[in-house]
Parts: sequence; structure tokens; C-alpha cells
Amino acid sequence: MTRTATLQDQLEKGGLLDASTITREEAIKWAQDQGITPFVVDCDRARSRSAVLRAVVKAVDFPEFFGGNLDALYDCLCDTTLDQKKGVLLWFHNLHSGDPALAEDSKAIINVCNDAADFAGNNDRYFAFGVLHAGKHPDPEPGVSPTPYSGAELE
Repeated sequence: MTRTATLQDQLEKGGLLDASTITREEAIKWAQDQGITPFVVDCDRARSRSAVLRAVVKAVDFPEFFGGNLDALYDCLCDTTLDQKKGVLLWFHNLHSGDPALAEDSKAIINVCNDAADFAGNNDRYFAFGVLHAGKHPDPEPGVSPTPYSGAELE
């Protein structure tokens, strides 16, 4: 089986994509070609479950009244999937699942995404997600302030 056929099978199946065999750009291009709405969740600065959830909400432009827990994440993903014509591709960019504070939460978030993929399939929609794991955040340097979550530099 060719690499293209393997990627095609993986994407058509939905659920968790193997980020070691497909790039974000390949997944997004395929989704767009199929009429599926791609969203990129930038998790690079997220150091807690709530920060990852805020990144998801920001990526999919979900309302501010988002509950901030895993049940709310499931509702957000299901509602977002139903709001799209064909479905959703969600790509978690640099999820620091190697951080002790995120190790268990990363697994729980992936489980919620798998549940959302099941929901999508039962509702004639498509939901796939990729997770680019980034390991542990670097330890802070003494005397250097961390970059704020907003990305704005402090003066």
C-alpha cells in the first residue's frame, strides 16, 4: 500500500490520526479538499488542562460561556462538528503531554476527542484529530520571565 493510500485510509476513518505518518499540512489540505473544516489548536504555551481547553475554544471560536471541563469540551466538539457541513479536523499542535501537569489530562482530552469522533460518525459527520506531542516544556531560566500566554512581550 502506498503512503498516499495509507494517509487516505487514516483520514477517511476519522478519530485519532497518527501524527508520525501525516503532517499537519497534509491533513489540513486533505480536509479542505473534502469540504471538512480544519482547526489548529496551538497548545505550545498551555501548561494545564484549562489552558489546553482555552486553546481549543479559541481555535474553534466557541462562545465564552464554555464550561472549562471535559464535559464542556465534548459538547463544544460535538456542536462544532454539527455546525460544519461535513465535519471537523482538529489538530493539536505541540501538546506538551510530557509535562507532569498534562500527562493524565492529555490522555483524558484524547479520550474525549475519540468520543466526539464516535458522535460524529453516528450523526453522518466526520471528526478526526491529530496530536503533535511536544514532550515536556523547558524548565524556566532563572531571572527570565516566561512569555505570557497571550504571546505579548512584557516591557
